[in-house]
Amino acid sequence: MFKDEDETGQPRINEAERLRKKIIRLKQLAHKYKHAEIIQNALLEISNIATHASSLEEFYVGVHSHLKQLIPADNFFISTLDISTGELAIPFFADEKDAHPAELYPEQSLSTLLQQGLTGYVLKTGKALLCDNDKVNELIAAEEIVNLGSPCHLWLGVPIKHDDIVTGVLVVQTYDTNVSYGEIELELMTFICHHISGVMERLKHQEQLEQAIQQRTRELSQAYDKLKLEVYERRRAERLQKSLFEIAELASSSADNPDFYAQLHNVIRHLIPANNCYIALLDDTETHLTFPFYVSQLANKHPGTRPLQDGLTEYVLKHKRPLLLDQNSINALIASGELYSQAPELNHTQTMHQWIGIPLFIHDQVRGALTIYSFSMTQNYQIKDLELLTFVSQHIGSAIEKKLSAESLQRSYEELEEKVIDRTKALAELNQNLEKEIQQRRSMEAKLVHDAKHDALTGLPNRAMFMERLSHAIKHVRRHSLEQFALLFIDLDRFKQINDTMGHLEGDKFLIETASRLKSCIRDNDTLARLGGDEFVILLDSINNINDARDVSERVIQKISQPYRLGTMEFNSGASIGITISGKHKVDTSESMLRNADTAMYQAKANGKGCYVIFDDNAQHQAIQDVELETEFRQALHHAEIELSYLPVVDFNTGQVHALESRLFWQHPLRGLLQQEQLSALAEQSHLTVELDKYTISIIDRTYAELLKQHDESIELHVMLSSQHLKHKHVLRSLKNTLKQTQLNLSHLWLFFNEKALVQETENHINGFELLQKLGVKLGISHYGSGYSALNSLLFLPIKGLKLDANLTKQIHAEQQLKLMSAYQKTASTLELQTFVDGIDSPEQKRIFSELGYQLGQGAALADTFTLSDTQSQICVQLEYA
Repeated sequence: MFKDEDETGQPRINEAERLRKKIIRLKQLAHKYKHAEIIQNALLEISNIATHASSLEEFYVGVHSHLKQLIPADNFFISTLDISTGELAIPFFADEKDAHPAELYPEQSLSTLLQQGLTGYVLKTGKALLCDNDKVNELIAAEEIVNLGSPCHLWLGVPIKHDDIVTGVLVVQTYDTNVSYGEIELELMTFICHHISGVMERLKHQEQLEQAIQQRTRELSQAYDKLKLEVYERRRAERLQKSLFEIAELASSSADNPDFYAQLHNVIRHLIPANNCYIALLDDTETHLTFPFYVSQLANKHPGTRPLQDGLTEYVLKHKRPLLLDQNSINALIASGELYSQAPELNHTQTMHQWIGIPLFIHDQVRGALTIYSFSMTQNYQIKDLELLTFVSQHIGSAIEKKLSAESLQRSYEELEEKVIDRTKALAELNQNLEKEIQQRRSMEAKLVHDAKHDALTGLPNRAMFMERLSHAIKHVRRHSLEQFALLFIDLDRFKQINDTMGHLEGDKFLIETASRLKSCIRDNDTLARLGGDEFVILLDSINNINDARDVSERVIQKISQPYRLGTMEFNSGASIGITISGKHKVDTSESMLRNADTAMYQAKANGKGCYVIFDDNAQHQAIQDVELETEFRQALHHAEIELSYLPVVDFNTGQVHALESRLFWQHPLRGLLQQEQLSALAEQSHLTVELDKYTISIIDRTYAELLKQHDESIELHVMLSSQHLKHKHVLRSLKNTLKQTQLNLSHLWLFFNEKALVQETENHINGFELLQKLGVKLGISHYGSGYSALNSLLFLPIKGLKLDANLTKQIHAEQQLKLMSAYQKTASTLELQTFVDGIDSPEQKRIFSELGYQLGQGAALADTFTLSDTQSQICVQLEYA
């Protein structure tokens, strides 16, 4: 049994070994098939990734992930070559030891490094390379490569080709000595490189396509943006043009359009957000701002007219340029004092975000401002908004200018219509009164014609009319030689005294009464005329002989001599008449006959007044002599031929000489002795009164030293001066200078002025006396009592004395005169004025005045006049005393 078992056991062992080997072989085949399946699946997955990968990075990650399932590929990288630049790059890198070469060698070019290593070697040879450290060292020794990175066990690099051109290198390496690479890994890597090449080319074309699409998209986008901008600009231009048309229509609208500024605001809102807006304008005086339009989101009250201050509006007007300000800019201007320093109450900018101010040019001047502003941070104005609003503001300014001009024109039309209505009414009233006015004008013309030929006061013919009638009379007697006429020239006595003492009103009454009396003395066919002042003329027509003229002259003298009742007083006058007869000379004219009558009248006055003189050649000769005398008088003054004498002023009680009154005299070679009164009359007639007074002062000054030798130094001097010195400032100034330049003791000098002149020119005397008083001289009134000045007038004058008129002395025996002289003395004493009596010609007069209280006087009964001789001796010369 055991033999059978042994015999049968050996075959069993062989069968088992065979089965075991078969099983091993089956297992190997199964492992091979399984590994092939894995490789097939991995390659399918790699092919699938190559088909669907959207990018090389995604493909590289997928290849590495599936490659690690086939071979040890933890150390794996891909290097790609840019054909156009020749640069190498590593888009995918994974290594257990080394970092990315760009990090490992940061200071060197990655492409240069790769070119020097194994990767560059494969790239240059275009063949796959499987090497170990020994092979690497051989290549290094042959200077084919440069040693880079950490040493590895095996390094496998397969070129990536496209159209037989190497475009990259696929590399795997291992540091593990238990790992080996063979033909299978090489084939697998070659397969993968084939797919990588296709994917790279596909993705490259896809990337180029995408770049082309992106480029085209960008171009289309830019074209679209450009087109969109053109459309926007076109629409903006259309809105701007439309707005300008609307502004132009507003400018052409009627001046009384109440919505003008609101419509302007609507136009602005179509162009730019303007929820807050106002328009400010300067008034005509350019000192105040008005706000014709104002709108605000805050619903603030419409601002009224206010004076110019330092607000934002004034800032724009001042700088005359558009401004875009934000809150920071406004605060900076406020901090610098350029805004709201004078008027902080105007500052309402705290909540503003932005503010735009545009100056408005009206009539080529900045006369207002257009302003918009925002409160919201989301509403931002740009420079283009400022430029747009600036452009539109020019048209807005023109529109406002036209509106203002239209309003001004309308106001002018309204004012013109009112004036036309008023003028029409005035013309209607004028037409109604035209006939009445024409009638009044005719009456006025007739009156003017009458007034042109008649005296306005008396109604008598005037000089023009009288000369016309006289000329006709002369022509008539030349044609009718048997006929003749007489001309009477009448001058009234004391008329000037009436005017000076009683006033011009009473003087006019006197002339009217005189005219009435003269009319009663002549016939109806005779002509009575007033030439002016107190001069009248009578043309006696058709007289028989000279006796007719004498008769009329006597009647005139008799009528005029009758007393006149003027006011409360009776006044006596007289008439001096000059007569001339026609036919005396063949060459007689109206002027010559009137001149002859005038000459005869002056002769009558010289004969004592109250009489008549018939003109003859002797009278003419006398007139010529008077002219010659005036000429000689001028020469005598010039050559100092007029001499000086003194009349003593004597104390009634002691007989002592108190003062000396200066008196001039002239020893004329033909006319004899001419005294002070005659010389004063000559000076007045020759208009030399001021010169004669200065002559007196100069001769007194020249002989003053000699005078003091013969009299005590306390002697006072009386000088009679004309009031002509007081009428004009330059004449008075000349008198003051003359007195200052003399050696006279001015405190002992008396200056006397005539009372008649004082009555006529009281104000001039007061002013002149005040100036002369400053010299220290004593001032007095001479001929007192002849001018009828009121006693209270003495209160206003800085005078020291009164010298009574000599005519009052002659009438001293009348009872009323004595009372008047007593009143004068008491008044003067009360006013502390010295009084001097002039014209004491008898001891009786001296006694009466002494009893009345007078102390000082002068005249023939007291002392004679005397002159200073060349031998310094006093010689008394008896002169005729007037």
